[in-house]
Amino acid sequence: MVTTVLILAAGKGVRIGGDLPKQYQLLAGIPILRRAILTFLNHPRIDNVQVIIAEDHRALYDVVVDGLDLSLPVIGGTKRQSSVLNGLESLALKNKPDLVLIHDAARPLSPSIVIDRVLDALETSTAVLPVLSVVDTLKRKVKARQTSINYVSSNEWWRTQTPQGMRFDNLLNAHRRAVAENISASDDGALMEWVGERVILVKGSEDSMKITIAEDFALAERLLAGAMETRVGIGFDVHRLVDNINCRSNGVLLGGIVVPHDQVLLGHSDADVGLHAITDALLGALGDGDIGVHFPNSDPQWHGAASNQFLSYACHQVRKAGGDIRHLDLTLICDFPKISQHREAMRNCIAKICDIPTIRMSVKATTTERLDFLGCANGIAAQAAATIAIPVTMPL
Repeated sequence: MVTTVLILAAGKGVRIGGDLPKQYQLLAGIPILRRAILTFLNHPRIDNVQVIIAEDHRALYDVVVDGLDLSLPVIGGTKRQSSVLNGLESLALKNKPDLVLIHDAARPLSPSIVIDRVLDALETSTAVLPVLSVVDTLKRKVKARQTSINYVSSNEWWRTQTPQGMRFDNLLNAHRRAVAENISASDDGALMEWVGERVILVKGSEDSMKITIAEDFALAERLLAGAMETRVGIGFDVHRLVDNINCRSNGVLLGGIVVPHDQVLLGHSDADVGLHAITDALLGALGDGDIGVHFPNSDPQWHGAASNQFLSYACHQVRKAGGDIRHLDLTLICDFPKISQHREAMRNCIAKICDIPTIRMSVKATTTERLDFLGCANGIAAQAAATIAIPVTMPL
């Protein structure tokens, strides 16, 4: 089944304070809306993500989703219910899914296990809500006397969260009927109950909190303080040295700089073996293939291409995923040319390409004691390790 997520981000979000609507404010360095989007873009069972925004937020939205593979946003209505309907009608016209998840942008930390629970339950039902039981004692204020209260049993109440999962056709029909009969509902689960659908409840998560006021924001920041995982990727590359018969340069290109030598490296691109190895290491840490997947040597557009653009792309992929490059370690393996006097220039150059402090970049060199291919000065090899920190799905 095809599953699409509608992310509701058309609200004004003013109760939290600040100069921006809350969905566009930074949460641990990443906009709340972008975090919500990435939650579903990175989930293997989600096929499409469609965002619903306010018409006057388009400029803010474009900045927040830069680099993400998304279709154009849908403009929301004046209320939540009309925004959902706008999203559903848009999907019905262009790319109708079998299942739809309705999610609040203000819940950026929903764990993948909750998404899985909703999708699992939808295999045998038409509507699913993630909920949490109320464990506190509830009290209801009586308007006539502000000091009077009635006690309500907490066992009778549930806290509803998102994503709420529905069969697409069933939910669209419910919304259209609600418009025809002028019915308002608090959420999509209530609307499905109103049309007689059986709604299944699954366990939600405390991490799926809705950020509404400043205290919620502070709590989410604390949750995210430890919600980064460290990943290490390893890259290796080797290129043949050939005579510089075309006088392409006055040396060999290594680590982004030209090292004086009477030979050059042979390759489809500029053959910078050091930058290639680092690129592969970063892509490996992301689990995102290798340099040949993204820049195949069968594609003529990469013939003679500068390798710094490959490395810049890999760095962008890390940051697009909300990650941070913590350290890069490059080892060049060759007998000639000698690397030691060029090490600092390489460090500075690579750090600049990757937009990281030089202290996070290491360049080393070793020889093979004149053994085999490299020891015969027929080529240069490079090995790199990349350490990145990347956001994780909140604890299960």
